[in-house]
Amino acid sequence: MDQSMRALLAEFLGAFVLLFFGGLSILASGGDLVVISFGFGFALLAGLYAFGEISGGHFNPAVSLGAFLDKRIDVATMVQYWVAQLAGFVVAGLGLLIASDQDAVASTATKQTVGVGSALLLEIVLTAVFVGVILAVTKSNQFQGAVFSAISLTLVGIHFAAAPLSGASVNPGRTLGSAIIGSEFADIWIYLVGPLVGALIGWVLYRLVYTGEVDSRID
Repeated sequence: MDQSMRALLAEFLGAFVLLFFGGLSILASGGDLVVISFGFGFALLAGLYAFGEISGGHFNPAVSLGAFLDKRIDVATMVQYWVAQLAGFVVAGLGLLIASDQDAVASTATKQTVGVGSALLLEIVLTAVFVGVILAVTKSNQFQGAVFSAISLTLVGIHFAAAPLSGASVNPGRTLGSAIIGSEFADIWIYLVGPLVGALIGWVLYRLVYTGEVDSRID
């Protein structure tokens, strides 16, 4: 198996681990915010340690968009990553279905308790922070072995801050995996549009802070 196929497999498996373990933490916790937040954070950490060195450990279409904008991957790789990630999230949703039932999977879908505008704003801002952190720590020589922990703890913090409000998706694939298998599509556009817009903003801010300029990219 060549490097590109191994990278796609790594993205598939990382996405699966993120939603399967994160979803199980929702089902097992009875809605406990601490358990859910650390469940997703530790699931991401496990995926990063297991597969991050192979593919870059995106496991999130918004992160792949940020990497593309920063010229770390090309458009073909980004689209392939998106497909592999979505497949991993859907299979994770199927795993949750086998372990429980469709109503339980629906309960893991991303839902907001605030207004649509507020939820969209939260998803944009939080994804911008998340993608900005990822772009920064993966390029810095100062963090070294703390890179995976920094990324995972940022996701934990995002869940603490916004899971009771917007659902703290910051990941279109994670939301789609639960939505497709759980047949729960209410206001799903928030979690498709918000993170992608947030990734763009996060990249712009990262570039301005670290280089002082934003290079347009057209491949």
